[in-house]
Amino acid sequence: MHRKHLMLALLVTALWGLNFPISKLALADMDPLLLTSLRFTLTALPWVFFVKRPAVAHRWLIAYGLIFGVAMWAAINLGIAMGVPAASASLLIQVSAFFTIGWGVLLFGERLTGPQRIGMLLAALGLTGIFIGSPGKATTLGLGLIMISALAWSIGNIIIKVSRVREIFAFVVWASLVPPLPLLALAWWLHGATSLDWPAAQMNATVLFSLMFQVYAATHFCYWGWNLLLREYPASKVAPLSLLIPIFGTLGSMVILDQTPSTTDWFAIGSILLALLIGLHKGRGRPTDHEIEAGVPR
Repeated sequence: MHRKHLMLALLVTALWGLNFPISKLALADMDPLLLTSLRFTLTALPWVFFVKRPAVAHRWLIAYGLIFGVAMWAAINLGIAMGVPAASASLLIQVSAFFTIGWGVLLFGERLTGPQRIGMLLAALGLTGIFIGSPGKATTLGLGLIMISALAWSIGNIIIKVSRVREIFAFVVWASLVPPLPLLALAWWLHGATSLDWPAAQMNATVLFSLMFQVYAATHFCYWGWNLLLREYPASKVAPLSLLIPIFGTLGSMVILDQTPSTTDWFAIGSILLALLIGLHKGRGRPTDHEIEAGVPR
């Protein structure tokens, strides 16, 4: 990989990793569903007036918007708000790689390789460690929401594959029109009108900084950079770089939030990272479905 592209890859994965602790900062003051709604509103507007709609059916835009905005990112923010450490969230979301492999087996007749089976076993051990280390029921529920978000991400991968979309950035921008209203309705249903009381009650400088980072750094810039790498290099070379995301997420949490993983957490982090490294090995007798995983922005 060319040096400038390697630097771009490092920057993209660092921004994606830092997005988790920076989101945590905003969640201290703002309702997670409202924060997610604002993120996707600003991701879509005013950009839909300048970015041509991708050549896919409306049903794929709607489906992806609901999966990506509601089922994935709303679940992530709810999980973090319930007490899941940002570092753990950045790690657990990567388990979507194994959910994606599972969908490939169920829907496309793909076969599991030996490395993938070993990877799934190690991932299960890591997940067990994270749940054992959960300090309370609220955090355990939050961890469950993060796993739901990982499952949702894998479904989003399948939507990308089946829709055959090529303009990923435009696809994300236009799909972002879908989540805001359902998220606002869900916030009102769960928490009442007080959850929508902004900016007077919930907006401040920290929330604004976090929101701008999520929209323009972690979404617009990173989607552009990741897809540029996918155009220049084989997906099998780009995909493993996503393993840097939880590393940056963990380091960012230590610096920004002063959250130091416990011994059990380090064991879980090591197990899942090793699982992902092994699971991303191509093996024999299996198509390059890593393209699914690599093609979906964080």
